[in-house]
Amino acid sequence: MLKVAWSQVYNHPLPHGHRFPMEKYDLLPKQLLHEGTIEESSIFAPRELTEKEILSVHTPGYWKKLRSLDFTRQEERKSGFPISETLVKREITINGGTIQCADYALEYGIAMNVAGGTHHAFTDRAEGFCLLNDIAIASRYLLDNGKAHQVLVVDLDVHQGNGTAEIFQDEASVFTFSMHGAHNYPLHKEQSDLDIPLKDGTDDRTYLNLLDQNLKHLLDKVEPDFIFYQSGVDVLKTDKLGRLGLSIEGCKNRDKIVIESARDNSIPLVASMGGGYSKDIRDILQAHSNTFRTAQELFF
Repeated sequence: MLKVAWSQVYNHPLPHGHRFPMEKYDLLPKQLLHEGTIEESSIFAPRELTEKEILSVHTPGYWKKLRSLDFTRQEERKSGFPISETLVKREITINGGTIQCADYALEYGIAMNVAGGTHHAFTDRAEGFCLLNDIAIASRYLLDNGKAHQVLVVDLDVHQGNGTAEIFQDEASVFTFSMHGAHNYPLHKEQSDLDIPLKDGTDDRTYLNLLDQNLKHLLDKVEPDFIFYQSGVDVLKTDKLGRLGLSIEGCKNRDKIVIESARDNSIPLVASMGGGYSKDIRDILQAHSNTFRTAQELFF
């Protein structure tokens, strides 16, 4: 059974005119249920992170600032969100969901979070709509509990996974791989274990060939026993913030390469949704839905 993390907490309202599309977190599970890709029994309500889990990745000083909502105006602008108690609760719930997805992936081969992919959160600060780094926290959970020994992060959001790269810069047990727009946010890139910067307008064929070649090489080189997949759909040509040139079908084939590679090599995989900012919400929903459809078709 495809297990899917989702909660009403994900649908936190933002001020009118805010550019982050929160509505997708409500519409996506409804679409997947309506079409029969998942069933009600597939969805589980995530628990919140423990403080110990947060501090396994983030600094005590940063967690204290976040918990007490003690952000300066500049820090709030960098986070991209108006900081509130409800927003922090949303973040620790999403992160808890990714940890639970990791356990479900060990049982079923794959699990999905209808949010997460918060790869811009650093050890000591928030950036780019990311307050706590769910992929890093869940990776740390697996490693600290002996549930995995070598993690591969496959980050295919259009923006570099700079926070994840910073967190694991000295961690040999986590290999960070990021394919992203060369000229996109963040202006200053961190150094992942493998970065592939892409030219503006990169098309399906170029993108998929690069991904296929590099992922095959990494599976042989890194020999991971767990994969975290950041499956942002801001790689679409229609994305307002993306600048790449992928079609919806190309994005679907991207998902297939990653998920099929995990299945064929018997490597548990957790997918977190990441970004998506196309003007038409239908493009966002279609591309995100394809990730879930592909997982369902390949694993169940």
